[in-house]
Parts: sequence; C-alpha cells; structure tokens
Amino acid sequence: MAKFKVTVNKDTCIGCGACTTQCDNFEMKGGKSVPKKSVVDKPGCNKEAAEICPVDAIKVTEMN
Repeated sequence: MAKFKVTVNKDTCIGCGACTTQCDNFEMKGGKSVPKKSVVDKPGCNKEAAEICPVDAIKVTEMN
C-alpha cells in the first residue's frame, strides 16, 4: 500500500491556520504550520488542507 508524504514550505506559509481547522494532522509552531505526521497511509484531510491553503504551501505526494 502506498504511503503519502506531507510537507509544508516554511518560506511560503503565512501562518493563517486554515489547515489546522481542516485537518488534525497540522499544528502551528513558531507562527507556521507543521504536520504532526510527515508520512501518512491515506491523503485524507491532508489533501483537503493542501487544497484550501491560500498560498499553496502544503504538498501531499505519493511515495514510491
């Protein structure tokens, strides 16, 4: 079964917190979003958080 990597570009993130309201895998640290788990079994709400991020700082990619 494929796994998915969740990343947040710290230079792009504006710290709006939209992802934390969409998905419990995100938390704010130092005014920026960080994933609690950087590798997940299913994209789930991480993908939804990436879609609502106003600056496209979140990426969810399938690992090979």
